[in-house]
Amino acid sequence: MLAKRIIPCLDIKDGRVVKGINFLSLRDAGSPVEMARAYSALGADELVFLDITATVEKRKNLSALVRDISENISIPFTVGGGIGGLDDAYAVIESGADKVSINSAAVRRPSLIDELAGRFGSQCVVLAVDVRKNDALSSGYEVVIEGGRKRTGLDALSWIKEGEKRGCGEILLTSMDHDGTKNGFAIDLNSRISTNIDIPLIASGGAGRAEDFYDVFSLGKADAALAASVFHFHEIDITDLKRYLKDRGIAVRI
Repeated sequence: MLAKRIIPCLDIKDGRVVKGINFLSLRDAGSPVEMARAYSALGADELVFLDITATVEKRKNLSALVRDISENISIPFTVGGGIGGLDDAYAVIESGADKVSINSAAVRRPSLIDELAGRFGSQCVVLAVDVRKNDALSSGYEVVIEGGRKRTGLDALSWIKEGEKRGCGEILLTSMDHDGTKNGFAIDLNSRISTNIDIPLIASGGAGRAEDFYDVFSLGKADAALAASVFHFHEIDITDLKRYLKDRGIAVRI
């Protein structure tokens, strides 16, 4: 059995880590370099670094910051935000990232997934999918883009299956309805998606307690779980979390 992964997310705005609720009311959480170094030492399995305003503000990724972070950690590292083509992806991978995450740009131009997978390999391409509940769609969830600001009308499962077919190697699935609420992951959503794809699923949005991670792994069938504020503000210790999961039969790396 493959070990389940615990992944802190570093949402970056103006070079600082921030966190809010439903992507709004952002507050400063610290230096990305210092936090990345600390998470690497504490036993995080991977990191995700998202420039959360890059797509909206049409900015490029901060390659220097990516390089600085990569020089200070020893775990895999994904970078997302504003990646719209091969040159953007090359810039962050050349700066030290192991993977790139694409979201809004892929919805607007799905062939971007094919291009990145063809150039860098599927293992380097993470398709980030933000969704909101919409019972009018077959999966019950609608894809949203631009940091959740714009609805697309796309059915979440249909889009994810298309992304898998085009060559992405992993799905980062965020429930916008749960993001920052600390009321638990969207278990039904994650279970529905994970049981219908053959690539790893990272669950995101709603972590508040250690029990939430157990639920998303055991009931939600997720391969990894991503969180931000509960780690950033020391509400959950990663080492303690992994011991808790291991004691309850979840395979984790300790």
